[in-house]
Amino acid sequence: MMSKPISRRRFLERSAIAGGVGLLSAAGWSRVYGANERLRVAAIGVWGKGWSDHTSVAASPHVDIVSICDIDEGPDHLERAAKHYPKAVKETDWRKVLDNARDIDAVIVSTPDHMHAPISLAAMQLGKHVFCQKPLAHTVFETRQMKLAAAKARVVTQMGNQIQSHSAYLTAVKLVHDGAIGKVKEVHSWQSGPLIWMLVDERPAGSDPVPSTLHWDEWLGVAPTRPYKTQIYHPFNWRAWQDFSTGQIGDFACHILDPVFKSLELTAPTTIRGEAPPLPAELWTRRSTVQYEFPGTARTAGNTLKLTWYDGEGHFPPQEALGLKEGTKLPTAGSLLIGEKGSLIIPHVAAPRLLPDETYADFKIETVPDRDHYVSWADACRGEGQTTSNFDYSGPLTETVLLGSIAIRNPEQELRWDADALKITNHSTANAMLKKPYRKGWEPAWVS
Repeated sequence: MMSKPISRRRFLERSAIAGGVGLLSAAGWSRVYGANERLRVAAIGVWGKGWSDHTSVAASPHVDIVSICDIDEGPDHLERAAKHYPKAVKETDWRKVLDNARDIDAVIVSTPDHMHAPISLAAMQLGKHVFCQKPLAHTVFETRQMKLAAAKARVVTQMGNQIQSHSAYLTAVKLVHDGAIGKVKEVHSWQSGPLIWMLVDERPAGSDPVPSTLHWDEWLGVAPTRPYKTQIYHPFNWRAWQDFSTGQIGDFACHILDPVFKSLELTAPTTIRGEAPPLPAELWTRRSTVQYEFPGTARTAGNTLKLTWYDGEGHFPPQEALGLKEGTKLPTAGSLLIGEKGSLIIPHVAAPRLLPDETYADFKIETVPDRDHYVSWADACRGEGQTTSNFDYSGPLTETVLLGSIAIRNPEQELRWDADALKITNHSTANAMLKKPYRKGWEPAWVS
């Protein structure tokens, strides 16, 4: 039986009751799909990554994109999607998409970071399966709520760290599991590419006319009100701003750290320490280092594992920390796992490499074939197979990443993390950053 629709007013009233609303169990809404029945999908955010997300899901022969939503009605956004899906219902406000919940089975959320959790939580509350872009949420608390909501609603979920399903990452995980480098002693991960979205060092004064196609209030969503400025926020450069994004670590670490988590079977870190110049009031830093310590696993050489993250243009791990031959070229982004027998470079995205070369000259790497990250989600929604980046897995991964963004905002402080209590136990300022306030009328409904 499908869910009953709720009016926009009812939705807003219910969402405004912070902390007091439980999620409806998806068991009551679930459909039993026949062999030829279609999965009806709503795409929320259809430009850029959103375009590749919904077109990739629609590659399934069992999927219909029945609703498309974007805050920009222009030719590169909603208009383009409408031409691609002429029968789909068009909306500019995601809340109206969920007003017609009985007409959809699943939702793709491909918006700026700050709207991931509000939309996804509301969809899961209505028993809808969710594919959400990375990072899962804007705060650690939101991320935990995403995991809890998915479990309570019993819906099929997948985070959009699609490179997890690429042959390169799958092969790297297999190499570690097969013991090619022995147990792992230390990890270095980095993203040294340019921050092309960092255009200014402070909020520009004044405002610009809002384009006639852009619904600016809906774009702001849960974030505080601010004036529109051309190219500063929409459609791409919101990544520079703390109110809307999670910085370079949030943008890339859910990809780059994924094969590290998968191969080493990591859990939550115990301590996090950030190094960064003082942040501007509203923007992210241009360069940072984050040191994590994790409990050891069966895949690690000791009782703890040190993992260091580096980001910023040209910011690589120091050569002396890697134990590699002088002149060894690192990829622009990726990870190095230092093992007891040798080391493994996992580029972002290319075939993994075992080092030193002379040790592995005759080693035959068995390549693992790609999976389809998108169609496998659609299949799982129909009861065929399971997803590999469901929120039970991608939630803890995202929490780790976002703890790094908190450490960057509190540099030179060792933060102690109690994952069970959802608390930074030794730093009240950092602990307060696990959550954030919401614009009045846009407050999400939390899992009780």
